[in-house]
Amino acid sequence: MVESGVERVTDGVHSVPLLNKGVTYRLSVVCAGSGDVEIAFTPAGVSSKKDVSCDQSTFQQRFTAVDSLRIDVTARRGSTGMIRWRIDRV
Repeated sequence: MVESGVERVTDGVHSVPLLNKGVTYRLSVVCAGSGDVEIAFTPAGVSSKKDVSCDQSTFQQRFTAVDSLRIDVTARRGSTGMIRWRIDRV
């Protein structure tokens, strides 16, 4: 494990972890509660967004570190619960 955390959906997740260039990692995010959250996953300055339901389903994405990574998870209006996230070296 490289980095992980548990946050309230209303607080969100905002992280810029330090990663080793050229190494493959896996981001895992689980939301438990009600509503939806939006994950903005930005490897190498290219942003991609994904809506995830707070139904305890796991979202995972593999990536190879090039420069920096930014993870932002924000609640959609009316969403409540907890977010668990983790970055692992693959």
